[in-house]
Amino acid sequence: MNHEEFLSLLTQVSLSDLPAISPTCLAHVSDSSCGFAGDQGDERIMPDKETLERAEKDKREGRAASTQAGEFVREEIEHVREGKHGARSAKQVIAIGLSKARRAGVKLPPPKNASTETREQAARDTRKGRSAGKGKTSAKRSRAASRKLKREGHSAASKTALSRHARSAAAKRSGASRSRSAKEAAATRKK
Repeated sequence: MNHEEFLSLLTQVSLSDLPAISPTCLAHVSDSSCGFAGDQGDERIMPDKETLERAEKDKREGRAASTQAGEFVREEIEHVREGKHGARSAKQVIAIGLSKARRAGVKLPPPKNASTETREQAARDTRKGRSAGKGKTSAKRSRAASRKLKREGHSAASKTALSRHARSAAAKRSGASRSRSAKEAAATRKK
């Protein structure tokens, strides 16, 4: 899947389609994204330099926050595919990517139709993205979250799973909403 295909797939997914993810799980995953991963604690799970650069480039070009966040989601999909960790569903992969994006400073609003806990977690991630990294994440918590994700499967990031998620997310939206998104995507597509 190339970059353009991925971005077109992402435009079909509404950010408000992510309320079913456990906020507790997301909180631990979010914390692990800034802490140490693995049993040895030797690998830092942070956005890749290239991902940050691509998101920054999107911001300079005046692209939407969701487009900037798409870079982080894409990175998470790659991580699951290459076996760095797993995920329970495509929705969880997207949620981890969005959480990382917020923590990296992308100005993504919290999802409208989500549970209170999910909105609060999004607000926490946004605050973390604005503040300079003060507190250190507990190594024990990070290890626990990493181990939990490593036990999950890798099929959540398959083309089939992502396609299924995009279809179900699109089916929840009205025709007018999908049409509006498609027109906006066509108008802002890179030539």
